[in-house]
Amino acid sequence: MNVLFVCTGNTCRSPMAEALLKSKSKRLNKRINVKSRGLYAIDNDLPNKNALLVMKGIADISKHRAKSITADDMSWADYVLVMTKSQKNQLLIQYPMFRNKIKLLSEIAIGKEKDIIDPFGGSITDYKRTMEELEYYIDKFIEKIEGERE
Repeated sequence: MNVLFVCTGNTCRSPMAEALLKSKSKRLNKRINVKSRGLYAIDNDLPNKNALLVMKGIADISKHRAKSITADDMSWADYVLVMTKSQKNQLLIQYPMFRNKIKLLSEIAIGKEKDIIDPFGGSITDYKRTMEELEYYIDKFIEKIEGERE
């Protein structure tokens, strides 16, 4: 299974989500490949310093470098998981042929469309809140995957 997380700049939410799913999926029998991309990423941009801080001791994102999303990424993925409804809408316009893959992370995890707010420019508390929200949805996504396997 191939999972692609997408956010705006690929320096906060999507790399945190990528690292969380990678670390948590090690306990699954199912092989999960994970990547992250940004709609407006500056290629090779470093992870946000607050994202690095809140992920410390949880999962290492220090080697992550931002990348812009491509049609090849969309083709590779089984799931394209975005953070906001506007990101979902943009991808649906840009890549209509992949519409069945594009979902909000909250939508695939709990069946409800809920935006995960961008902490960029916010306090360390904002980043921690975002990381905890991502972790909650990723745990629910893993439960769903495990349930499908049985």
